[in-house]
Amino acid sequence: MYSRFPWWAVVAMAVVVAASNYLVAIPINDWLVWGALTYPLAFLVNDLVNRFYGAAMARKVVYVGFAVGVMLSLSVDTIEQRVAIASGTAFLVAQLLDVAIFDRLRVGKWWVAPSVSSAISTVVDTVLFFGIAFIGSGAPWYQWAAGDLAVKWAVAALSVGVYGLLATRVVVAPEEAGTARS
Repeated sequence: MYSRFPWWAVVAMAVVVAASNYLVAIPINDWLVWGALTYPLAFLVNDLVNRFYGAAMARKVVYVGFAVGVMLSLSVDTIEQRVAIASGTAFLVAQLLDVAIFDRLRVGKWWVAPSVSSAISTVVDTVLFFGIAFIGSGAPWYQWAAGDLAVKWAVAALSVGVYGLLATRVVVAPEEAGTARS
């Protein structure tokens, strides 16, 4: 079963999480941090795994990606533990929510599941992350959260196009797809 495990997705998730955790502390301006530009890619990876391998495999990738991403984040000296904990919590909750919503909507038009699941999950992710990481810190986290959410929605919208290109053109062998449904 694990011989066809999508390790590419775990690596992608871990890189996105670790990079985003580092970049979230670097403001672009009063409304935006660099991490907002990288993190939404985790939803694209999650949606592709869900489409190709099914919800059960997507959840496994979320759990493994969560563990690897948090370990990488904690190993970087410049990332505060509070940010790593906030990131891990927000990641786990939002990605599992994304899997559940995507799985329920997957039988409709190809663009509905990734659009709706990402739109809702990014709100949950943003509220949890910024609330846990920065509340009481004096940082302008409300502003960062607003900018972050706007960018996440924009990147998610662009990612739906990438998803469409990949999901409609890549063919997964039946033994790889496991319980995946089209």
